[in-house]
Amino acid sequence: MTDIDIRKYIIENFKDDNAEKIKDSIETTIKSKDEDALIGLGVLFELLWSKLTEEEKQKNLDNIRQSIKNLAQN
Repeated sequence: MTDIDIRKYIIENFKDDNAEKIKDSIETTIKSKDEDALIGLGVLFELLWSKLTEEEKQKNLDNIRQSIKNLAQN
């Protein structure tokens, strides 16, 4: 069995896409609720996270935490 570098595969897959195509891929993946596709979103999140300032990270963490609380209440 061949090992695949998921990060490399995802980056290679998106490298020539414009922002609109990436946005569409993100939204399509979220709507599909395909758990395998969520791996790709994790890679994209990792790329984003690595570029954020500490203040931006905290703001995103606050948003994620609030979203989790809201969903847990439903």
